[in-house]
Amino acid sequence: MAKKRPKLEDVKQPNLYREVFPYTEFPQALFDNEGVDFDIPDDIWITDTTFRDGQQARPPYTPRQILKIYDLLHEIDGDTGLIRQCEFFLYSERDRKAVELCKERGYKFPQITGWIRAVPADFKLVTQMGLDETGILTSASDYHIFLKLRKTRAQAMEAYLDIARAALDNGVIPRCHFEDITRADYAGFVLPFASELMKLSEQYGKPVKIRLCDTLGFGLPWAQAALPRGIPKLIAGLREIPVPSERLEWHGHNDLHKVQINAATAWLYGCSAANSSIFGFGERTGNPPLEAMVVEHAQIKGMSEGVNYTAITELAEYVKKELRFEIPHNYPLVGKDFNVTRAGIHADGLLKNEEIYNCFDTEKLLRRPVNVAMTDKTGAAGIKHWLEARFKITIAKHDPRVTKIRDKITAEYASDRVSAISDEEMFDWVRDVFADDLPPLR
Repeated sequence: MAKKRPKLEDVKQPNLYREVFPYTEFPQALFDNEGVDFDIPDDIWITDTTFRDGQQARPPYTPRQILKIYDLLHEIDGDTGLIRQCEFFLYSERDRKAVELCKERGYKFPQITGWIRAVPADFKLVTQMGLDETGILTSASDYHIFLKLRKTRAQAMEAYLDIARAALDNGVIPRCHFEDITRADYAGFVLPFASELMKLSEQYGKPVKIRLCDTLGFGLPWAQAALPRGIPKLIAGLREIPVPSERLEWHGHNDLHKVQINAATAWLYGCSAANSSIFGFGERTGNPPLEAMVVEHAQIKGMSEGVNYTAITELAEYVKKELRFEIPHNYPLVGKDFNVTRAGIHADGLLKNEEIYNCFDTEKLLRRPVNVAMTDKTGAAGIKHWLEARFKITIAKHDPRVTKIRDKITAEYASDRVSAISDEEMFDWVRDVFADDLPPLR
């Protein structure tokens, strides 16, 4: 017996889920005690929105800066397809210049895709640029359909389907962005719309993709979390239509500090693609950090031969030096101090075995050797580690010269210093204490 297709519920009043989103209080996390099983696709990958959502969080990149970042994404990917696509704005001359520069590279990965609103005039930009795929903004919640677009659900769906047909008619794969899906009426709009898109796909014999957009970061990663916020259930219902895993993509925001775990959860429950942006740059609170998703992928599927993990550090260095963007010092994986310890007891542990206080071989995998910062908490063990890491020597932590440096540090903080000792200060003190007894820096 054929499965009955879900039908649109063309209600007269918007469903704003006030029991979940009271607005004057924090949103409610509701649970229905009905679990969802893992459904990890055989192949999962990353897509990038640095040049679209990422540009809504900072001054626009120049076309040359976009090209350099695109080159570095390709370098990280290593022709593996891990970073499978990048999406671009197409509206300005600057946007189109960046697309042309990146197209000239001829890379297979990341594939260049567009992003447009669901209006025919925007679609012309996609065909003019000769792109094979484009994202299309298809807002899904009644907040957007009723309050922003001033349409009924039926009117919105028909407009969305018209632009998807136009894409397919012109040989372009449409990727429909279900904006605000974590506040959308799932049974009344999300499933019927997805079903119609799959029907279009069958008629044309071409793929139609769906991006699940957690526009305000309301998604919840737990299997028992109820709709519309529960990510496992959002994906499971679409898979039952069925929407193939390779046509599903997650796009999240970090408003409630769940951007990374939510993207990983989408992978675990049947969504092949996770959208991200370098270092989490994105509108308001940002998107899943691309570099974190690369490492997340390695944890779920194992490290991929060909992926250049150390190029993550190169990308961070470019952003800091050329774009003058200050990555927080404690930012995971790429921050200046992400693998730097300030505690003397931790420094002592590092000296005995680096694995005690380092999460993985950061020097091998990211070209970032473990380090120790000099503070009043560092102690002789930290000074010993600092010296040995920079000069490739072996020295006892009770060496009188180490003690002299420790005394200098102690005196600084006895004088009410509150900042860490800089490397420049340490080098001055080391030259004073050791004179010519140290080899050149390595």
